[in-house]
Formats: sequence, C-alpha cells, structure tokens
Amino acid sequence: MEDIGIDPWIREMFVFRKTPETMRALREALRDVRKEVNIWLFTSAGKCWTCRDTEELVEAIREAAPPGKIKLYKLIREKDRDVFKFMNVDRVPTIVMGNGVIRYIGMPAGEEMKGFVETIVRIGTEDLGLSKTTIDRVAEIEEKIVMDVIVTPPCPYCPYAAFLANMFAYASKLYGKGSIISRVIEAFENPDIADYYGVTTVPVVAINGKVVFVGPPTEEQLLLALVREAGS
Repeated sequence: MEDIGIDPWIREMFVFRKTPETMRALREALRDVRKEVNIWLFTSAGKCWTCRDTEELVEAIREAAPPGKIKLYKLIREKDRDVFKFMNVDRVPTIVMGNGVIRYIGMPAGEEMKGFVETIVRIGTEDLGLSKTTIDRVAEIEEKIVMDVIVTPPCPYCPYAAFLANMFAYASKLYGKGSIISRVIEAFENPDIADYYGVTTVPVVAINGKVVFVGPPTEEQLLLALVREAGS
C-alpha cells in the first residue's frame, strides 16, 4: 500500500512481522481461549497505509489461536459499504469485537498489541478480570456512554488503559444493557481525533467526548467516572 507522506520512523512502528518467535508468543497467550471470538476487520483497497499490516496481524492471531476459536470477517470499504454503514464504521482500519462494543480504530501495533490480544483472551474465556462490585455497578448503567482511549504504539501504559475500557464495555454487554462502548483510537493514524482531545501525552481517556484521565486510570477510578457520567 502506498505510504507517501508517512515518515519512515512512524511507518516502522506499524510493520507486523510474522516471525517464529511472534507466533510462539501468540500461541502461548491464546492457548486458554475456549469460547468463539468474532472479529470484524474493516479495511480499504484504497489509501490505507496500515490496512495490510493490520490484516496480517489479525490473520496471525487467528492462526495462533486454538482451532476454530477465532472467527474473522473481513470487509472492504469499496465492496461492503452497506456493512460499513450498518456497523457504523467510517475509518480504516477498524476492528470490532465483543458483539460490537469494543472497537479498535487504527492498528493495535507495538505495545498496544498486548492489550488487544489480552482482550481477545478475556472475551474467549469470559473472565474479565474485574471485581464483582465493578461488574454489578457497570451492569446497572443504562445510559449510552462512549469511552475513547487515545494510544500510540510505543506507549507502555496504553495497553492497560485500553484493556480496562474494553472489559468495562464487555461487562456491560454480558451482564447489562450493552450501553457502554470502548473505542481504542491510535493517534498517528487518527491525528484529527488526537487534536480534538488536545493530546500531548498518552494514554488519554475521554468519556462522552470529555477528557477524564491523562494516564491510565485504576479500575476504581474508571468505575467512579462512569457512574458519575451516567448520573449526570
């Protein structure tokens, strides 16, 4: 795919290399997946400098998971516009999981791949890693809440912030009304969104369009922020 205008040092962060070491690590990480995980990958045949590597990453994850546990659906904007519209996807690449409540807008590259794989594992085991108190409170939230987590590939703290938001959203889907959406947004691929939130360091966590955390929140802090937003 054409990379005109992309600095080489930025492009390098998004190159996925399917090495024996990478595949061994993925197989080890995904070995406990028992339930089927559906992944929807939205890409473009046109200008999209990370679409190919994102597809290669997701394909490698499917290959490394226990047989048949990752169901991958690949959509191309030029051919599947109706599905893009139905799933409310307007950027590529986008990855949708968790029955629609978990979205990666941009490639989960670099450090972010860790949180992405862990999210898949937790969906595939339904072990969300959250306290019962958190799950019960999240299940009570009926108001629509969108969490945006702004990340970059080198950030060591971003995977936890993204993973935590993902688990809150999935807990809402499993046990509540499914009213919470988690969107993990890669800043280099989506600079307009990063600019909108005034991002100068990552991770940034925004709730319904308002920046709430700069840096990764704890489970208790994120729960309190969501409860406050739901009551506002």
